[in-house]
Amino acid sequence: MAIRIYNTFTRRKEEFVPVHPGKVGIYSCGPTVYDYFHIGNARAFVVPDVIRRYLLYRGYEVTLVQNITDIEDKIIKRAHERGVKPEDIVAEYVRAFIDDTEALGVRPPDVQPRATEHVEGMIKMISALVEKGLAYEADGDVYYDVSKFDPYGSLSGQNLDDLQAGARVEVGETKHDPLDFTLWKAAKPGEPAWDSPWGPGRPGWHIECSVMSTKYLGPVFDIHTGGVDLVFPHHENEIAQSHGANGEPPVKYWVHNGFVNIDGQRMGKSLHNFKTVRDILKKYPGKVVRYFLISNHYRKPINFSEDELSMCARALARIEGAVSNALFATGMVGWNREQLQQAAKAFAGDVQGGGVGEKAAALSEAARSARQAFEEAMDDDFNTA
Repeated sequence: MAIRIYNTFTRRKEEFVPVHPGKVGIYSCGPTVYDYFHIGNARAFVVPDVIRRYLLYRGYEVTLVQNITDIEDKIIKRAHERGVKPEDIVAEYVRAFIDDTEALGVRPPDVQPRATEHVEGMIKMISALVEKGLAYEADGDVYYDVSKFDPYGSLSGQNLDDLQAGARVEVGETKHDPLDFTLWKAAKPGEPAWDSPWGPGRPGWHIECSVMSTKYLGPVFDIHTGGVDLVFPHHENEIAQSHGANGEPPVKYWVHNGFVNIDGQRMGKSLHNFKTVRDILKKYPGKVVRYFLISNHYRKPINFSEDELSMCARALARIEGAVSNALFATGMVGWNREQLQQAAKAFAGDVQGGGVGEKAAALSEAARSARQAFEEAMDDDFNTA
């Protein structure tokens, strides 16, 4: 059975056909490192980990790129509040991010680039957009002119007439249109800055993902993941930048996970109703938190509560108990992964050759059926529910 993925761009499930046979490139939007991430953010980090693990299981060669935003307004603001340098804030929360995702069983990405390491590439892409007439300079700032990019709004299913400035769209007097978004910000006193053709400044938030995905995965790659809150404006703007600069749509399959709600309302730092993973891990093991995050299909919203985590803890304990009992009954306690795989192959050969008893054959058939059901579910848009 072929893998089918729900593509946010086309709003339907599509058969997965990678750009390069046997190889998969995934770009996952990573953290803005100014604080501990909350359980809602965690889902966006666990989902691409699940997808990568399954594609590896299916025999693909996978490259996962996850950026770290280490220059942004929130980082600068937090540094000013504490009276420290932005790089001090970044160092603290990068370490926390790595520790907390590791506790959730998330494997490190193959490439984890930082925005500040790619400013030169961002300047080059912005310059290309200006040369193509897709962007313009105004008083040291550079904006993307969304009216010049006809497909703008396709990902979010909106058109320019209906769109209004959203939460992360800054309205400035120098813009041609309120929807035009920032590619380059002119320097302000006391803020980090780099030299550019438009004067000292720093990159906008959206441009980094276009530059880093292009550098490490090419102008067209397979899967882009992120929370549903990033569809507009971030991913919409990313398409405009990458397509505008490189001449073709950058992503084959857009994959977005649903919200983690609390008391029926979306969890978020702006709403002041969030629970950090670091605090949750003080009470529950990381494997329980991970189980909670994948206990429903990734596109469906899930509700966070102590009761839900407790139920997940009990369910996981039952699974682990069943596995332990099976290993004990077969004398395989303490065996490593390679030993278990070799034993499974040998056992399968004995079953086919009639070299085991009726009960063992029945156990083997049950295991085969379970594996088939697992693959059918995961092939259907990575359904872990």
